[in-house]
Amino acid sequence: MRKATVRKTTWHLLLALGGCVVALAGPGEGSAAAAHRTAGADGRAGGGCVQVYFDLGETLVHTAEDKSVRYLPHAAEHLRALRARHITVGLITNVPPSWGATDAERAAELKKVIDKDWADSRPFAWSDFGDRIFTPRTEAERKPAPTLWQRAKKAAGPCRVVYQAETADEVRVGTSVGYVSYQVNRGHWPAFMPVPLIAALAHLPGRGRDAG
Repeated sequence: MRKATVRKTTWHLLLALGGCVVALAGPGEGSAAAAHRTAGADGRAGGGCVQVYFDLGETLVHTAEDKSVRYLPHAAEHLRALRARHITVGLITNVPPSWGATDAERAAELKKVIDKDWADSRPFAWSDFGDRIFTPRTEAERKPAPTLWQRAKKAAGPCRVVYQAETADEVRVGTSVGYVSYQVNRGHWPAFMPVPLIAALAHLPGRGRDAG
């Protein structure tokens, strides 16, 4: 398929799915299959790329009444599918600013807190996120303030950015800052944004124009 046709197909697909706040009706099989036919294996096309950021609690993991923590249904599989396509992922999550002076220090404390009560048979995929765990430096930076999204987007450089979370408010903020945002775990919708569609975002024209 020629590049111009690829761009046109993926652009029309996203328009059909509701623009920036992507909403996929039904199981998403038809839309995902169409996107798969236009997307490269690693979500890249002509030097473009896409990165996916997540909220953590009640998006990727669930804390039960007994305080144990596990993956939410389909979360581990979604991360594995992104990993298979070499699509970079990160976290945008609120933690107490007092947990450290840097993102790395606060992320280290977050890992301790999660791992202490982790009860899933599969370990949480911390290595997938690398140094892309963005946390508030001050109380004023806590979500829903847009600062964390802005910092993550700047770090992503020219890549398109996707944000997935469980609350409509966070989805709206992510969209307002320039993310393709998706609300997870909405019953009859796909639990997460289909990976072939995420990969197809790299084909859209205008990548990197608003990076920073």
